[in-house]
Amino acid sequence: MPETLNDGPRPPDGDWLGTPYLRFEREGPFAICTLDRPQARNAMTPAMYFGIRYAVSRVNADPDLAGLLITGTGDVFAPGGDLGQGGEDNWMDFASTLGMDVTPFDVLRKSAKPVVAAVNGLCQGGGLQIALCSDLAVVSDRATFRVPELYRGIADTYYSQILARLVGPVRTRDLMLTGRTLSAAEALDWGMVSRVVPHEGLLDAARELLAQCCRTAPGARGLIKASLDNYLGLFDRIGMQSSLEGPEAREGFVAFKEKRSPAWVHPDLQVDGRL
Repeated sequence: MPETLNDGPRPPDGDWLGTPYLRFEREGPFAICTLDRPQARNAMTPAMYFGIRYAVSRVNADPDLAGLLITGTGDVFAPGGDLGQGGEDNWMDFASTLGMDVTPFDVLRKSAKPVVAAVNGLCQGGGLQIALCSDLAVVSDRATFRVPELYRGIADTYYSQILARLVGPVRTRDLMLTGRTLSAAEALDWGMVSRVVPHEGLLDAARELLAQCCRTAPGARGLIKASLDNYLGLFDRIGMQSSLEGPEAREGFVAFKEKRSPAWVHPDLQVDGRL
């Protein structure tokens, strides 16, 4: 796989996921997909979102692979989308691109083969969605979790739907309306992640968990997944798309780039730097 992208974005090909910021490696029966963009703390470009989607499909289509493990580099799993649009693999305007069917969340939920998220650190926005939509999330005791979408002017109905099912409406309001940060222990207590392990043993624990999942009967496992997916339900796609294309999201993106509070924040409540 090329280490750099010299001629602009190009389609996925084999184990190349279409972006230099994702690594797809094979370890026996497993594929390891690593978010590797440390210069931007793993902020996800549209190509990275699509690359994870492609990785899931590639594993499902490959008889030599039994499951997929997704992780990050350094002290960051994934902070969500790159609102600053600084990636060399950028396709177009971020909000417009996410209006296309490029995000991996539904594909993760429906994957025939097991997917385990090994959350090694900061996990928020789209990164937390990846963890929630994987079959299981095993997390470092150093990991933290946050849902900052409303600070960016985005009415993320995917979050309001899935979180209400997982942690209840009261805690969903707490997470979404305040943008508070949860520790790994709190996320485990709330039922957002499967288990917490010491940071140094994260990948070994994730591999063992993935191996256990891969030993279950695929047909029966698929029925259980379908039942759980039905419980999680659908989200308001039309409402969320309208929000992404609206004035609040545009202001939220600009404020993020300029490292300031958005204009909708009362002057007495504005803070230095990003919310």
